[in-house]
Amino acid sequence: MSVASPRKLGFDENSPVTARRQLVPLSPPRANSPAPSLPRRQETPFKSPARTNFKGKSSDAHLLNKESKFQNVKQALHTAVPERLLSREAERESIRSFLEEKVLQRHPGSLYISGAPGTGKTACLNCALQEMKARLSAVQSVVVNCMTLRSSLAIFSLLADKLKAPGGQNGLQRFLSAPGPSVLLVLDEMDQLDSKAQDVLYTIFEWPYLPNSRLCLIGIANALDLTDRILPRLRARPHCHPQLLHFPPYSREELVAIVQDRLTQASADGIMDTSAVQFCARKVSAVSGDARKALDICRRAVEVVESDERKKPLDQRGEAKALKVSLPQVARVLSEVYGDRMASHGSGSDAESFPLQQKLLVCCLLLLLRNGKTKEVVLGKLHEVYSRLCARRQVSAVGQGECLSLCSLLESRGIFALKKAKEARLSKVFLKIEEKDVENALKDRTLMGSILAAGLPS
Repeated sequence: MSVASPRKLGFDENSPVTARRQLVPLSPPRANSPAPSLPRRQETPFKSPARTNFKGKSSDAHLLNKESKFQNVKQALHTAVPERLLSREAERESIRSFLEEKVLQRHPGSLYISGAPGTGKTACLNCALQEMKARLSAVQSVVVNCMTLRSSLAIFSLLADKLKAPGGQNGLQRFLSAPGPSVLLVLDEMDQLDSKAQDVLYTIFEWPYLPNSRLCLIGIANALDLTDRILPRLRARPHCHPQLLHFPPYSREELVAIVQDRLTQASADGIMDTSAVQFCARKVSAVSGDARKALDICRRAVEVVESDERKKPLDQRGEAKALKVSLPQVARVLSEVYGDRMASHGSGSDAESFPLQQKLLVCCLLLLLRNGKTKEVVLGKLHEVYSRLCARRQVSAVGQGECLSLCSLLESRGIFALKKAKEARLSKVFLKIEEKDVENALKDRTLMGSILAAGLPS
């Protein structure tokens, strides 16, 4: 199945967003719009003696050929919404069933989609919406990326503006219960609406079940159990409880298939060694199962080869078709992203099922909780302690951004709970299970015992 090229957020857009998480609009693309093209380079004439190498070929044309090849591969390994979505057939079918049985039949309902970053949540929803674009043409659709809101309460004024409804919570409720077309509301990063009393989330999840409501709600977030953990009032009203759809992290085999499919799209199957793709997929699946991370690492490995080739003298540069990304380049990028330990070849099945970096984060959170008076720890503080612990244990630490991704994965495992903030360092992390259950989850009492006995690293 083919999907339109990546654009800004969905059916109507509340603000600019990055290519990391986008929904393609239901409205058809503009006709006859020119495809983006690379700027043309001025080539030196073939017979110019000053720019002709010893083989008699134009070095500029030779270089341009290689640059074009590299550019095609890097574009194919982009991390925006994919043209084809692999390994998510069951999840896409669940979304399609919800749209058919609830939205098109004007039956109230809500769907909560969860999963760690880079597991295809938004891309899968996008594909389902594109497939049903014609059938959903009569539905009034609004997509909101909640990361752009100044506060959780700002959602009400934004929705009133998008729906052209009376302002305020009561005005929206009257509008959604009045006669009119079906309304589909998609809230991406909806855990940003979490507040102390959870009034905003309670209200929005109850809207589809108002008398005569014409609203269907789809929420997307990382937390596996957001609706159970912070919306206990919904459990007291079973008919208000949303359908749940969880996206597990991608496996090694799935990541290999995704990378290979992108290379095939660029007609560059031979530019990366199979062993290099396998190596990247194994390491990324061990840490996060994040497809965007795997694609980004492969793209950066291509850039390493490109950069190394540029540094060579003209007469030592290879043919474009002979250039290849192999395991050393991927290992080099993995070392920059995850540290030397992740770039090493040795890794057993136990390490892949629960990697060392995640174990260290869990231990650091336990140490902070034992030494503090609060049940929550801000990510900046957790990363600071984690970095000191890694230095003490002579293990390379990941950066703060990657630390947030690891916390999201631990959240999907049911060990951490995460309350994200607009600034990553201010996100709050807390433990979802009892401390005694943490040992069973990690299955590494020796490591935990030694870390916890040593106390907070100085």
